[in-house]
Amino acid sequence: MECKSVYETARLALRLAAPSLTPALTDYYRRNRTFFSAFDPEREEDFFTETSQRASLEKDAALAEEDRGYRFYLFLKKKSETIIGMVGLNNLVRGAFQSCHLGYKLDGAHLCQGYMTEAVKAVAGIAFDDLGLHRIEANIMPRNKASLRVAEKAGFYNEGLALKYLKINGVWEDHIHMVLRSELWQGREKIPL
Repeated sequence: MECKSVYETARLALRLAAPSLTPALTDYYRRNRTFFSAFDPEREEDFFTETSQRASLEKDAALAEEDRGYRFYLFLKKKSETIIGMVGLNNLVRGAFQSCHLGYKLDGAHLCQGYMTEAVKAVAGIAFDDLGLHRIEANIMPRNKASLRVAEKAGFYNEGLALKYLKINGVWEDHIHMVLRSELWQGREKIPL
């Protein structure tokens, strides 16, 4: 199984993490610092520096080389130097599991335009068709209705509530456990009720 460094959808270019994205990623996090604070872990000031973002990109590139995770940065095709979001296939486990966790976030200025649904569907296709995974798990705070809707539109179903699952902005938050399996993606099976 192999992952390409760039994928395209109708409106987006999805670029695999690479150190060359450092200036664009630093700008992305600085622009969205306040917006992301409600959904992210607490961040130290150093996080918003090019040094920190380069180290993060180097780590993500190494994880892809090791087939342990893949992080894609989203660019509008018509504005190819500005990151507007990211989708990550994290904690990838092979063997009998063949699964990963999905994470995604979008620039606050680009909400409600369908970009994230388009990107999540594309990355699900990469996970199942290019990487041969069986299951993708996304854990989403119940109050994050927009993120839940993205997962639902991409075909994910609710497997239950994980109490106090992640520490977000200093608070242990419950998360809804959303899942998409390859059988559902390929249309061989219906979403469970």
